[in-house]
Order: sequence, then structure tokens, then C-alpha cells
Amino acid sequence: MSKTEEIKALENGAGVQHLLDAAYRILQNPITMFDTTYVLKAYTDVVTDDPIWNELISTGTFSIKTQEFFANEYFTEDVANADKPVILKSDKLKYDRITGFVYNRDGIYVANIVMVFCKTPFNENDAAAFEILVNKITNEIRNDEYYTAYGKAYYEKIIHNLLNRVININDPKIYAAQVQILYNGFEDYLYAAVVDITHNNTHNTDAHENKPGYFKSLLENKYPSFKFAVYSDHIVILMSSKYNTLYEEQLFSKLDNPFSQNNLFVGVSGSFENIYELRENYDKAVAALKNGIEKNTGQRFFFV
Repeated sequence: MSKTEEIKALENGAGVQHLLDAAYRILQNPITMFDTTYVLKAYTDVVTDDPIWNELISTGTFSIKTQEFFANEYFTEDVANADKPVILKSDKLKYDRITGFVYNRDGIYVANIVMVFCKTPFNENDAAAFEILVNKITNEIRNDEYYTAYGKAYYEKIIHNLLNRVININDPKIYAAQVQILYNGFEDYLYAAVVDITHNNTHNTDAHENKPGYFKSLLENKYPSFKFAVYSDHIVILMSSKYNTLYEEQLFSKLDNPFSQNNLFVGVSGSFENIYELRENYDKAVAALKNGIEKNTGQRFFFV
């Protein structure tokens, strides 16, 4: 059988490590998996003289210097914008390598699979075989609750970094992939919404124990195309639309509306196209929310 056929024949169900070990025996090059924060998750136990591989295996992550190297060589950007595995080449790399994305069941990019061509040279069949392997690993982790929760938490972390201006338009390229991940699935225009949960009338026990977390989860399940974070006792929602002017019915379904059911109030920013402007639009949404609640006109959604 060809390498592609052998990888296709691998069965799911025995875990990521099993797939990596089996793939190594077929492809004859070391393979690793690390998450989107560069934390090592699995690898083939192979001795190599590749410095970047050895750094990851020995420390469990990549240093800021290495992350900056990836960004400066445009590896980070190329991988973030790709829809299939990418071959990474550079005079500064000891060995070329190929990398691809792993997605969770929500379609969120949660990990990278990388194979380093340090044992056997690359040939044209390797890319196709590697892509099948990446898809098999995606299927392997699809129903893993850890990666489902990780994907949502990663979105929340990026939103926090944008709101706190840890990430801004003047930051180095190291942040480009994080911002690109947040953009995934979005349309032309962005909107920031801020949800006030202090007036809620729910008697749910879980809500009383962790009110922000409860309502964030409730809204995530209702609006899976939006991205959420708990921030300053509010629920922050990052949304998108092909329209640069929005009305309530374009954003939130009138039927089975969790805002009305739980007495939640929402401030919504105007449209913006640059995600680095999230903080400014968040502040505008907060102001609209506060003004709307103070006026007490019977409305629930307040638009800038």
C-alpha cells in the first residue's frame, strides 16, 4: 500500500498518541501536536537534532524568541490563512516541516500537527498522507470535552487581550494568528455587545453559583456563531454581519429569546471592521447599555 492508503487505514478510537505513533512508522518522520497557545499535547518519542523540535519536547512549549521567529518568517500568518496543511521552508530552519490544523466539534482551531523532515526527505505523497492524518486526529478529538471547552476559552482569552490592549494594532506579528482565529467564520462588519446580568430573574441554582459563567454558557448555546467572554461582570459578545447597520431582529431571534426570559439588557455598538478597535466599541456599547437602563423606557436592546 502507498503511504496515503496506510494512513487512511488507521482506525480512530485509540487516542491521539496511537495515531501519531502509527503515522511515524508509516511516514518515517517525527510528529508532534501542540495547542494554539503552543503547549505540547503529544509527540512521537524520537531523537532528532532539530533545535526547534528539541526545544518543544524538552520545555513543553516554544519560547517567545521562537514564536517571534515563526511570525517573522510569516509561518504564523501562512498557517493561520491556510485551509490545508502548509509546508514550512526557511534557510533558518535546519529541516523543512509540514503543519496542519486540528479543529474541535465547534469548528474552532485548537491545535497544530507538525511533522519534521529530519529522518527521511519530503516526497510528493507525504502532503496528501499528512492531510489525512490531520483529519483523523480532528475526528479523534471531535467529541473530547476538553477541546470543546478549550476552544471557547481560547476565544475568551483573545477577547480579554484585545479589551485590555495586550494585543493592539502596533503589536508584533506574533499576535496575528490569534486575531485571525477570532475572525474565523465572521462576515464583513463586526459588532460588540455588552450584556447586563444584574437584573436577571432566574431561579436556576447554577446561575446563582456562577452567574456570569451560567449566562455565558446559555448564550453560547443559543448563538453559536457569536464569540463570548466574561469581562467586568458583563457578558461581552463579538458578532458579525454583512450589514453595516443592524436592528434587533437581525441579531437576536424573537422566538425563545433568552434575554427577555432572563431579564437581561444589552448594549450594542455600531459596526466596525478593524478588530483592534474592539475596546473602543466595547466602551460605546457599555455607555449605550447604562444610558438605556437609566432611562427605563421598557426596551431591552440599546444600540449606539
